[in-house]
Amino acid sequence: MATALAFDTHAYVKKLRDVGVPEEQAEVQVEAIAALIEERMATKHDLELVRTELKRDIKEIEIELKRVEAELKRDIKELETELKRDIKELETRLLVRLGTLLIVAIGAVATLVKLL
Repeated sequence: MATALAFDTHAYVKKLRDVGVPEEQAEVQVEAIAALIEERMATKHDLELVRTELKRDIKEIEIELKRVEAELKRDIKELETELKRDIKELETRLLVRLGTLLIVAIGAVATLVKLL
């Protein structure tokens, strides 16, 4: 796509000639400046391409974030399940130890009662 130049090259050549610059030199200078401007100037089309690419990148990031969010939710749910299981296991072990201590205590009290 051709880039529209931001200034009138013919008028610029005329201005250079009017101040004493030889026409050939003025034309070469204008061509060099025009090439530089065309090379570095962003057009509406260029900006639209960048905008489209940015929108696409944002969509990809949103999709990735949703995927990561779903993974995190799943991982949190798994951890919650494991934690509940571990707590139940600890409750059972604690209950068994408490029962064992109770039996030993009852046995010790019974032995003391017999001895006294």
